[in-house]
Amino acid sequence: MKQILIYSGTTEGRRLAEVLCRNGISCTACVATEYGEMVMERPEGLEGLTVRQGRMTAMEMKAFLTQGDYLAVVDATHPFATVVSENIRDSMAGSGIPYLRLKRDTKSRYSHEKNISCYPTSQACAEALKETAGNILLTTGSKELAVYSRIAELKGRLYVRVLPGLESISLCYENGITGKQIIAMQGPFSVEMNEAILKQFDISCLVTKESGSTGGFLEKIQAAERNRIKVMVIGNPEGAGGLTDNDVYRELEKLTGKALIEEEKMQISFIGMGMGSLKLLTREAEEKLKEADFIIGARRLLEGIPWQKEKVPYYLAQDIIPYLKESKGKRAAILFSGDTGFYSGAEKLYEALKNETEEGGLRAEVSIYPGISSVAYLAARLHTSWQEAEIVSIHGRAANVLEAVRKNKKTFLLVSGVADMRAIGNMLLKAGMEEVGISAGYQLSYPEGKILTLTPGECLTLKEEGLYVCLLENERAERRRLTHGLPDEAFLRGKVPMTKEEVREVSVCKLGLTKEAVLYDVGSGTGSIAVECARLSDGIQVFAVEKKEEAAELIEENRLRYGLSNLTLVRGEAPEALKGLPAPTHVFIGGSSGNMKEILAVLYPKNPKARIVINAITLETVSEVTGLLKTLPVEKEEVIQLQVSRAKAAGGYHLMQAENPVYILSFFFTKDGKDE
Repeated sequence: MKQILIYSGTTEGRRLAEVLCRNGISCTACVATEYGEMVMERPEGLEGLTVRQGRMTAMEMKAFLTQGDYLAVVDATHPFATVVSENIRDSMAGSGIPYLRLKRDTKSRYSHEKNISCYPTSQACAEALKETAGNILLTTGSKELAVYSRIAELKGRLYVRVLPGLESISLCYENGITGKQIIAMQGPFSVEMNEAILKQFDISCLVTKESGSTGGFLEKIQAAERNRIKVMVIGNPEGAGGLTDNDVYRELEKLTGKALIEEEKMQISFIGMGMGSLKLLTREAEEKLKEADFIIGARRLLEGIPWQKEKVPYYLAQDIIPYLKESKGKRAAILFSGDTGFYSGAEKLYEALKNETEEGGLRAEVSIYPGISSVAYLAARLHTSWQEAEIVSIHGRAANVLEAVRKNKKTFLLVSGVADMRAIGNMLLKAGMEEVGISAGYQLSYPEGKILTLTPGECLTLKEEGLYVCLLENERAERRRLTHGLPDEAFLRGKVPMTKEEVREVSVCKLGLTKEAVLYDVGSGTGSIAVECARLSDGIQVFAVEKKEEAAELIEENRLRYGLSNLTLVRGEAPEALKGLPAPTHVFIGGSSGNMKEILAVLYPKNPKARIVINAITLETVSEVTGLLKTLPVEKEEVIQLQVSRAKAAGGYHLMQAENPVYILSFFFTKDGKDE
């Protein structure tokens, strides 16, 4: 089979040779120097590559071309090697062999501030350098070294970074650059390495070619900007035309009949930014940010990114995913405040991206790099631990803060802003908890960051908008009970009937609530069942349905008394009041107003697997429900009678006084009458 001839000496040329050989296509790579030949050394197990070292004139190139059997010629030389490219084109005149120019994209995005100047040629740059002072780091290679070294006022200030090859070092000596002025090193160079060289040689001005990301251009710019060093850029002399690497691969696919391009998956990095300061980034996360083609995140987080990248101010999945699908970049970084696994938007976006990739809308792989959460950072600043604390968030979500503070000596709280801080103070004051101490971290990790020590009353006076996280300390915290069970006197009751304490606790047990349950309390009365259930977990959603206005008012008062943001009062009569509510997982019916059949008929289609518990005090209600169970698809039916007696003092004796018996009926709906 015919070969592919590659004029190389660049990363792109080496990669092309490797792709061709791995796909069984022989190729010859021509390089100018011994160092170029060393770079092109075949990886172990890679066959079919021949390397030809040495510079050639156009005539020599033509002779070399006629000696081989080549299917195409790929010009993968450096973008500044315009003379070489011209010689290659001249050598191919009349050959009939396709010429493919693999052109590097050098149009990197970098700032055009006063510290960065651009010049069309090395000569123009050298003239401009006469007006500068201090040491100069020349990173343009050895070929045009004479342009700079011939100027007497520059020669002694030059520090030249060249490849560690004999040719490069010889050219340095020929141009009077010797000893410590020569930095012979092979890249790639990180920003940190560039910074170290700038500091080591006390550089005042950096000279570089506009060689693109493959040539380490951005890393030089970033290092210089960090150290406030002037940068002089020589623009890419190559004109229009040329092909991208993928375009070249596609043309070679047509010529060889072999597939060379496996569609590359986009590499997406979720980055936990901690408090926002770059000082808190993990080294791993920082590397991914440097590698990224573009960065997506909230404006606040993007503002702290110093690297010259495309920055996209999106934070919602509905905006981010379409952008990723349209982007030509292959490496994306998406920023999240704090830690990616701690009350973060990373989870929802990951699920959305997972669905998108499974449906074929996006080829991507996601990696997650955690950050330092605000809770961990605040605990460190306060010289305290957080493993034994309750952690609650009201940042874009609801939570029972009052209950957490009442039962825990330490409660860390994530908030949305100063309005939440004032609301916390107001809530604690209304609950009579003025003694609770509050330590608030404001704008942590930023220059204006500070720790505030506050009382609930002082929270009301806060005015500074910004990022807050706080620790609430309650030395009088109640011992946390491992079971539900509030006494009857814990509820405001008025003249409204209420499920008695013992019956209430057995009924709640029979419900078998789960952490993310959705509970209807139908005929809620004072809301005692609703309150007990809502207190079990912030994840439980409780809807207390009540038609009587007096009872509804008591439910709302009891809800506020326990700070239950997960309890919602629904005014109205069942079953009509149930129709607009989310599907229940559990239902407690304490009163049906004679609508039991209609209520159950509405509940079943809402969730044919719901758990139902009914309290009845009359035999007629028991008879009605047991009769209905014969017509409904249910399972695991249970009917119990609960008789409670209480001892009351009568003189020097105690006599048992019986309460009315209560029937507790429970069952599961089952879809089509079958247990699934």
